[in-house]
Amino acid sequence: MPERFPAPVYAETVLEPNFDDAKKYFLDYLLRIHIAHTRMLAAQSLISREEERILLAAVASLDRSKIEAARYDGSCEDLFFFIEGMLVEACGIDVAGKMHTARSRNDIAITLYRMAVRDQILSILRHLHALIAQLQILAERYSGAVMPAHTHTQPAQPTTLGHYLLAIHECLGRDAGRLQAAFTTVNRCPMGAAAITTTGFPIDRNLTATFLGFEGLAENSYGAIAAIDYMTETAGSMATLLVNVGKFTQDLLLWSTREFSFIRLSDAYVQTSSIMPQKRNPVPLEHVRILASRALGQAQGIFTTAHNTPFGDINDSEDDLQPLVFGMFADARKVLSLLAGVLSRVEIDQSELARRAGTNFLTVTELADTLVRECRTSFREAHGWVAAAVKACGNDDRPEAIADALFRVKPDLGIERSTVAEALDPVHFVTIRNIIGGPGPQAMQAALAKARHRQAELTTWIEGKTAFTSN
Repeated sequence: MPERFPAPVYAETVLEPNFDDAKKYFLDYLLRIHIAHTRMLAAQSLISREEERILLAAVASLDRSKIEAARYDGSCEDLFFFIEGMLVEACGIDVAGKMHTARSRNDIAITLYRMAVRDQILSILRHLHALIAQLQILAERYSGAVMPAHTHTQPAQPTTLGHYLLAIHECLGRDAGRLQAAFTTVNRCPMGAAAITTTGFPIDRNLTATFLGFEGLAENSYGAIAAIDYMTETAGSMATLLVNVGKFTQDLLLWSTREFSFIRLSDAYVQTSSIMPQKRNPVPLEHVRILASRALGQAQGIFTTAHNTPFGDINDSEDDLQPLVFGMFADARKVLSLLAGVLSRVEIDQSELARRAGTNFLTVTELADTLVRECRTSFREAHGWVAAAVKACGNDDRPEAIADALFRVKPDLGIERSTVAEALDPVHFVTIRNIIGGPGPQAMQAALAKARHRQAELTTWIEGKTAFTSN
């Protein structure tokens, strides 16, 4: 006796979870596609205006609560057939059956995925925009707050907190640009590709795309069904964003330690210990880090799932992939909103930053530069004299000690001690670095103006794309 579809284990492991995912993630998009395709068929005289009216009324009459409450029972394969059955009940097979003219579940499914991903990208960009805006506020506020910069995790040179924050701002701005580019790739409509070779009916693919808020077509019908680069480009952009956020978060965690004490989190963003009364644990930042790592893992999982699969209609890059996609976006949203929240209430110890900027010989690069300018010597010679002076100082990093050691190393320098003292001042170090991109006041004001402009451009872009895709 032949077995009936579906086998219980197939229903339990695949069809039921996919049915639930489709209700959760794709129901609205599926109904939009039904409406858009019906309107296009009528515009092309492939169905009558009366049939269009009946079909659109049938879609409008669907009981959303019934759909959302439905449990998979094996009576149909997936949500598409479940909805089709409801439409047949609403207006009869003769009319309902015409809705599926010149289309396939294949082009419907890829269109669903693209519509969902473009909305997810816009959502991420809104959250990223909020984080970048918070960085802008802090960079403006602390544009002149002198602090130590580190290279190879060791104290290196003085800079300003504003300079550091604008570096993160610029980095995340590039992440926004990558997501905007991914959006452009995603927002191409596959409808009309049908199974994979289009159709013999005289449809208008561009009209359907317009109804659905797409900015063009995924033109080649084979590629519209088979290509997954719209998803891998998105995942790659998300992965880069998450790596960048993770590196920033790692700095914040380090700076919030008692050993650094550069920043202090608001009481609203710290947790204590069950046994140690003194603890102020920056746990939200740890959650940012693990959530970013988890979202990054899901982005990598998208690539792993798609890797070495055929170029065609294949389930490896379809329904079973979607939980990874939505999980990646959901965790990334948490990361961006939580990090923005922490930064909105963070306290900066400017005096400690300034004190540390004057320690650990951080200014001696400028001392070498000063010797080049004042003594007309080569940088290599000046570097050698200053290096010898630093070595002679041992752990004594006071400017007076450095000056004494330098004049012992090179008694005939012919410059005033006041010139050496100025060269060793961390504020002076920062102030004269007004080359484009540097931490000096003029350079910072120009950079802040550019940052404000980029922020305004991103605002306009998000608002425009949201309005266009929403129709």
